Amino acid sequence: MTASYNKTISHQAQSQSTQNLVAEFNALDTDAKLAWLYFVYEKMGDTVTPAAPSAAEPELAPMLVGDYLQLSDEEQLEIMRDIVNCKDTAYSRAYGALKENNQLFIWYVWAEAMGDTVVGMPDNYESTEEINDLLARIEEIEFQEQISILRTIAGEMGYSDVKPIATQAETGKTSSL
Repeated sequence: MTASYNKTISHQAQSQSTQNLVAEFNALDTDAKLAWLYFVYEKMGDTVTPAAPSAAEPELAPMLVGDYLQLSDEEQLEIMRDIVNCKDTAYSRAYGALKENNQLFIWYVWAEAMGDTVVGMPDNYESTEEINDLLARIEEIEFQEQISILRTIAGEMGYSDVKPIATQAETGKTSSL
């Protein structure tokens, strides 16, 4: 039986305030997380999105970029939910196998295509106070912290059964060549 490695360690978000923002994001329900990601790209897309594509390798994710765009709105939404919930599915595994910059690139591609080839927000959707507060707080911080938070959030999603390598501090042993 393969165990899932739950990616909950915030490597990118180092300061206490950025870790708090990640924790608040993680406290949102699945659809609120998707809405927040959508609003981040809507409001801050001009500043956030250039960082992802320039550091990404889109050829590593054909299933999440090409194949995904051919699916129905319902299938796309279910895949997004599976990724946010770290479910063991083919798409969630494909996402979980990517590095954070490529994961951010996936959300960038999806955000750019929302309402066109990617399922859009329902016309009658009303944002919650939690989403609005979290969005306002990320808009107030410096760009590098914003990217750090987004990388951390993106990196905690998806499914992977790859386990982290134990550190020297955890094992008490030095690595050998």
